[in-house]
Amino acid sequence: MLKRFTLTLILVLLASGGTSPAADAGSLRVKVHWVDDGDTIVVAGGERVRYLGINTPEVAHKDEPGEPFGDEAKAFNKKLVQGRWINLELAEQQRDPYGRLLAYVFLADGTFVNGELVRQGYAHLLRKQPKLRYWERLLALQRQALKKKKGMWSLPVVKPEKFYIGNKRSWIFHRPHCQFGRKTAAGNRLRFRDRYEALYHGFSPGRRCKP
Repeated sequence: MLKRFTLTLILVLLASGGTSPAADAGSLRVKVHWVDDGDTIVVAGGERVRYLGINTPEVAHKDEPGEPFGDEAKAFNKKLVQGRWINLELAEQQRDPYGRLLAYVFLADGTFVNGELVRQGYAHLLRKQPKLRYWERLLALQRQALKKKKGMWSLPVVKPEKFYIGNKRSWIFHRPHCQFGRKTAAGNRLRFRDRYEALYHGFSPGRRCKP
């Protein structure tokens, strides 16, 4: 199924002049036309690609203000990929609920773009799929960024809690008063002594209570 989907995508992009002849069923070589934010790009043919396994702070859009380091993450992503040829490794679940392709992204020289954003402190891990090919690699890079207080990890913790609640099924952690944290089933519940510990183990901060 994945190979058939990939071949179909290659044919579509070739028709629009968006892929290199080097593209094959295991990887797509495409050109970046636009950078939406720190973890989303638009490639030739109009396909939007969401970086797999990571999440960057939001940039301002519509009536919503941006988050700290959102603009910096977008600028860094743009510096890495804008107008360049990249290689995409697609996920088994090819698209997210918004129709974006999910992929690991590599530059021609082998630079792992998802990993670079994590290494520089512009992204944190986001484990939406049970199997992530580069999970251990990304986790090691996040631990390195946390230790060195790179990027957004240089900011002070906003309203630190005495502990945080993690959900080992969703890989999300919450503030103790958050309804999503309180509703976490006992069998899935973990307790972290601080925010650093949750991030060190690869858990992502909840979007509602913003731990």
